[in-house]
Amino acid sequence: MNTIRYSPQKLLDLFQAQTVATMPQLKDALGSSVTYTVLRKLSPLGYRSSYSHNGTYYTLDTLAHYDELGLWSWDGVHFSRQGTLLNTAESLVTRSPAGYQVPELEAVVHVAVKDVLRQLAQAGRIFRREWQGRYWYGAQERTRRQEQWAARQAQQETDDDLQAAKALFYSLLDEQPRRLYAGLESLHGGQRQTAQRFGLTVDTVARGERELLVGQVLRGRIRQPGGGRPTVEKKRPKS
Repeated sequence: MNTIRYSPQKLLDLFQAQTVATMPQLKDALGSSVTYTVLRKLSPLGYRSSYSHNGTYYTLDTLAHYDELGLWSWDGVHFSRQGTLLNTAESLVTRSPAGYQVPELEAVVHVAVKDVLRQLAQAGRIFRREWQGRYWYGAQERTRRQEQWAARQAQQETDDDLQAAKALFYSLLDEQPRRLYAGLESLHGGQRQTAQRFGLTVDTVARGERELLVGQVLRGRIRQPGGGRPTVEKKRPKS
């Protein structure tokens, strides 16, 4: 019994001719009616399926011209270095300077993302909060999310240079200075309003305010005095 051998060169020739192809076109070029056979021959070539059109279009990474966001479009078909729309949305939200709302991200990826963002938020892969009557999506990691939230506030406060400068300054601080600065701001603007502006909990703002008022500030230390492992006393050798 003769074993049928399929040459991946036929797939390469098809992609060189038209850049993007559908599965039926790939099957015809390879001479096989089996999807698995086509995908097995595509795998070593470095292929991508589209995140639009239910993944029914294919291309090669060597032919795609991805932009700085890792996205590329060909005649209305959209591809991503991240592969699926789910992974693409997670990457874009996490890397975004100021997070996204649904219409903003849809303008970037050119497909509907509402359900995808909801799935990611429910799975704990990104963070979601209500803001101005809509959901805002940011990174799951807290420090990154706080930076994004501060940048978002700065964008919305462009008519108020002072508030924009405060939001920018806050985004440059480390964890403890952020808490203390938020506590300082709360003395004028209130804890709840300050927490909302900087994307913190009210308890965190209250803690920063309390630490400021009682002078409980650590200068150049990570732990409170006495924290960490006890000092090991060196023993002198017996004479």
